Amino acid sequence: QVQLVESGGGLVQPGGSLRLSCATSGFTFSSYRMSWYRQTPGKERELVAAIAGSGGSTNYADSVKGRFTISRDNAKNTLYLQMNSLKPEDTAVYYCKAFRVVDYWGQGTQVTVSS
Repeated sequence: QVQLVESGGGLVQPGGSLRLSCATSGFTFSSYRMSWYRQTPGKERELVAAIAGSGGSTNYADSVKGRFTISRDNAKNTLYLQMNSLKPEDTAVYYCKAFRVVDYWGQGTQVTVSS
């Protein structure tokens, strides 16, 4: 059974940091491209960052470049998103996604950036 479980969300002040984790099981993690998406009410889910199976290549949305870092630990079957210099506009539910031929999604974790 495929499972993706996000954690690490919460309430943080502007300028603060959070580290999201996505623990996975039920598929060959290292063979899948992994991504973080986010969604706010009334808007489409948007890609935040993605990383190749080997971890060798990454890409980011322009809005988070220089502030967020995506990484993975294939030995632990876990995906990470380090978020620094957080802004109120980063407030959203963050989802991890595994992609090879089909997509697998986690249930999401809420990130709220507010003073």
